[in-house]
Amino acid sequence: MRLKPLLAGLALLAIGGVALAHAATSAATPAAGLALVQSVNGKQGATYSLDIQALLVITALAFLPGIILLMTAFTRIIIVLSILRQALGLQTTPPNMVLIALSLALTVFVMRGVIQQEQSAALQPYLDGKLSFEQAVQAAQPPLQAFMLGQTRAEPLHLFVDLSGNHYASPQAVPFTVLVPAFATSELETAFQIGFLIYIPFVLIDLAVASVLMSLGMIMVSPTLISLPLKLLMFVSIHGWVLILGTLANSFAVPGH
Repeated sequence: MRLKPLLAGLALLAIGGVALAHAATSAATPAAGLALVQSVNGKQGATYSLDIQALLVITALAFLPGIILLMTAFTRIIIVLSILRQALGLQTTPPNMVLIALSLALTVFVMRGVIQQEQSAALQPYLDGKLSFEQAVQAAQPPLQAFMLGQTRAEPLHLFVDLSGNHYASPQAVPFTVLVPAFATSELETAFQIGFLIYIPFVLIDLAVASVLMSLGMIMVSPTLISLPLKLLMFVSIHGWVLILGTLANSFAVPGH
């Protein structure tokens, strides 16, 4: 089934949280009776016990919602769709659950290349026993980092690098602790720019309807009552959903495409 590798790859998008959890766990003192390292292999490094691996997986799942928000294409997509709903004048249509599900589906579509790279570089070798858990975590980070760097603007990246007080030889050397806030800031800026362009034609329709009603002396008639059907008619006639979703998908600079 094609869904199986996609779902497995989507789980690997939590690799940033896994890495943070892995670092925190390795720095912590193990509890009494809990084996931290099961065996040590000179080539593959430490192999963590099943208890520790389960703990890391559970910790990564706890961070998964935040990781989806801050380290994927989800933030830009959900903000643009929310602004579109406001511009149309629809308060609860489409419902929040529909927008979230649509955003998740488009996120998987946009990041399918990253998911496939992480699956082939980290997940499948780990399942085959060719990589240890720590090596799989390290191998899965470069595709996600390349995607995030491709969307991150220079200004936020320089800002957070300066705030960190460190200097890095190249953008690829920037750690996730600095890259994640820079990426999130860039996504917010891009989402609001796209949302502004979407809002303009709907505002013009509202102004035109309000002006016509004022000139006709129909002050008691709400402009929204007239403009809402006109905006829906315009949006449907130009295949608005196709344009919006296509523009969102093309707005991401995906490495290798």
